[in-house]
Amino acid sequence: MQYMPQSYVLLLCVTNISQPLTVNDAIRAPALPSTTIPSESSARDVVATTWTIASACQLASVDLVRGLGTLINTGTVLAGGSVGYFIGHRIPENIRTIVVQVIGLATLFMGIENMLGTHNLVFPLVGMTVGAIVGELLKIEDRLESLGAWLKRKFTKEGDEGTFVQGFVTATLLFCIGPMTILGAIEDASGRTPQLYIIKGTLDGFMSIIFVATYGIGAAFSAVSVFVVQGLLTLGGTGIDSLLDDRMRTELFAAGGFCVLAIGLNLLEIKRIKLGSLLPGLILTPVLVALFAV
Repeated sequence: MQYMPQSYVLLLCVTNISQPLTVNDAIRAPALPSTTIPSESSARDVVATTWTIASACQLASVDLVRGLGTLINTGTVLAGGSVGYFIGHRIPENIRTIVVQVIGLATLFMGIENMLGTHNLVFPLVGMTVGAIVGELLKIEDRLESLGAWLKRKFTKEGDEGTFVQGFVTATLLFCIGPMTILGAIEDASGRTPQLYIIKGTLDGFMSIIFVATYGIGAAFSAVSVFVVQGLLTLGGTGIDSLLDDRMRTELFAAGGFCVLAIGLNLLEIKRIKLGSLLPGLILTPVLVALFAV
């Protein structure tokens, strides 16, 4: 009797993770030229081992997806902070500018792609329009800016520009406040590929280089804030996602495309858009779908 090397079982697991694997699957898999098993008991041991490996691989492919975006984003902030600590001051300004512009273009594309996923443009359009009006009436953007200014006054001293706390607070505000954080948490909780957090993580990683080079190592510790805030939002997003049907989820991500597009425009400095004022639209859009979709 011939057996499959464990590496072949891992390959089989990766290429067919959508189907449940059983012991019989391992037995029926085609044999590869390899070592002859001297006894039937050894054959059973190999089957048991390969089934265990395949089951572990399948479990990882499902359960570890949720929250993966948060881990990636946290890792990029730490990596960027490490780079900034050692060589950040050597990066020319023109290089910093062009990298941010490239990220801005990628963000624009992401926003447009999300918007084009709508089944009925009326829902995200009306939801975001009414939501923006509500956001302006509530002065959400102004309140967020006031919160940031208060935190800076609270934890930093006048004239002390390079303190640990200032870098921590500044980076935390940038990395943890905004539509992409909320939208990314819902996407991360849904089990989809965390595209938003991957793009956000890329931007945050580069900005972490700049902040650590400017403020010191305190900015790198904002990775703790990213992990806690986005982790909690992802846990909450799991509950929110369970309340949404496919139609509501599709239109929510289309509405989120408006916010992501606005982030890209802000990064490219084409037009400053008040992102905070757009946040109510993310709540109103799925509500409109629930009330009026047929």
